[in-house]
Amino acid sequence: MVDYSKWKNIEISDDEDETHPNIDTPSLFRWRHQARIERMEEHKKEVETFEQKEAENSRKLSEARKKFSEAQSNSASNLAELEKAVKDLEKERESIKKLADELKNKERKMPWNVDTISKPGFAKTVINTKPPRPKDENLTEEEKEERMRKFIKEHGKESKHYGLLRRYEDSRAYLKAHDALVCEDTANHLVIWCINLEMEQKHDLMEHVAHQIICMQYILELAKQLDCDPRACLDMFFAKIQIAEPEYRATFEDELKQFKERIVRRAAEKMEEAVKEAEEEERQKRLGPGGLDPVEVFESLPDELKKCFESQNITLLQETIAKMNEEDARYHMKRCVDSGLWIPDAKKGADEEEEPATEEKLET
Repeated sequence: MVDYSKWKNIEISDDEDETHPNIDTPSLFRWRHQARIERMEEHKKEVETFEQKEAENSRKLSEARKKFSEAQSNSASNLAELEKAVKDLEKERESIKKLADELKNKERKMPWNVDTISKPGFAKTVINTKPPRPKDENLTEEEKEERMRKFIKEHGKESKHYGLLRRYEDSRAYLKAHDALVCEDTANHLVIWCINLEMEQKHDLMEHVAHQIICMQYILELAKQLDCDPRACLDMFFAKIQIAEPEYRATFEDELKQFKERIVRRAAEKMEEAVKEAEEEERQKRLGPGGLDPVEVFESLPDELKKCFESQNITLLQETIAKMNEEDARYHMKRCVDSGLWIPDAKKGADEEEEPATEEKLET
């Protein structure tokens, strides 16, 4: 059965009803129209004031919690004061949530009129003048890196704050208050942070920031489709994602899942690269005067030569070499010298009265 109750509370058009002959009809119509416009403007201001208050509370609460956490770890003397500030802001947040419910109820009870009864589900606002941001394809790699460094310096803190937000309404309000974040640089900055979080094994936090990245990518993609400034797409995207159809939601979740998998793979690759770089750096430090790695040379030695170096017995070494094929002995000893395992005349130039000039030294 069709529910017709939603059609009961509709404001008739300002100029559609009949009036008494003695009433100035045009003046009445103008007065009605002006009164309706003023009511709508008043409601719009209420919503904007609420959004600003909500964004400001969210910012202050985040900063207060961070200060309180730092004070706890440092055992600061003002710990009680900071804890009280956090609780006060949390209480304020609860009252803001109640105010949000009141505004929703008020908006739901407002009568429909000619301006709202046919309002599209997703409004499109096009800003003709786009921000003068250079396109990536026209920049060199050095220019891209410089632009990213500048963005992180100017907006890095705000970008990470957006990455930590959990509610769609909080994200929308914050991006509206910090519209410089609505760009590709924010997504790129958070991708780098995501990879670092995964490398630090903070998997849950990585997944949350990844969700915020996909939201930003959807906003940017929507702007490309509509050929408009991404900032004009904020209301459209957040309205759509909050009441998303199953197919749209499934696409979003699938994109998010694939993105998180790419982050995990990239983090693993960077960890492997870091381990290899550390090993190579350590190997470079070990290289002997001839550029050979002593560890690799030692592993390639015959077992009888290994025993000589392990015991650091020069006499045994000389006896072992004497028993070996001359060519093999020369080959292995040259490699030992080039790697630093064997240092001929180690103390040459030292006190000759205490040490003969022909003394040689074994290194292990």
